[in-house]
Amino acid sequence: MIFLDRVSKKYPRTARPALEKFSLQVAPGEFVIIMGRSGAGKSTILKLLTREEKPTNGKIVVGGIDYDDLHDRDVPLLRRRIGVVFQDYKLLPHRTVYENVAFAMEISGMTNREIELNVPKILELVGLKGKEDKFPRHLSGGESQRVAIARAMVRQPKILIADEPTANLDDETSIEIVKLLIKINRYGTTVLMITHDTNIVKKLRHRVVQIAGGRLVGDTALKKAVK
Repeated sequence: MIFLDRVSKKYPRTARPALEKFSLQVAPGEFVIIMGRSGAGKSTILKLLTREEKPTNGKIVVGGIDYDDLHDRDVPLLRRRIGVVFQDYKLLPHRTVYENVAFAMEISGMTNREIELNVPKILELVGLKGKEDKFPRHLSGGESQRVAIARAMVRQPKILIADEPTANLDDETSIEIVKLLIKINRYGTTVLMITHDTNIVKKLRHRVVQIAGGRLVGDTALKKAVK
């Protein structure tokens, strides 16, 4: 469960809050699209969920963890439960596809045996079997995004947050990436997809949460509940 209750975030020296009294509940295993224009507050939600930032007001509870009680020393453990796919991939340029994914496991303290067992499995899941020895410079945008997804998923997090995963990709590749996220969701992972791509959203039949000016302005789940 992801639970945000009347959460606000105001950064220093800004005229208005980046997020204002924003509330959201996401059930385990749900696929939710968070949609809004640039500057709407989408990235702030990501930073709050990963504890990169703390809210100015409001309550956040993720997977039974109340962020009010979360100590700084426990943040790394929290982040192991939340996989993040960044818009700009953040791949290590001098490491191969295999090494990029393995590195995420290394820094978590996993053994070489665990790495050898799990990296090939996740690369096959995301459609990168046979690309293990390629360097990022030799990959297409779609392939790079698949590496980023593999790296986020290799530790088997309960939640995956994809930040603008189709940005800078053509329509066909964008659909492939979204289908991969849906596939991951069907395995039981809760997926939050942050986007401003209306074309992608129109093709999906998933819950859409709309945000503008830091406020919740639409939620298709709430509309269905009213009906």
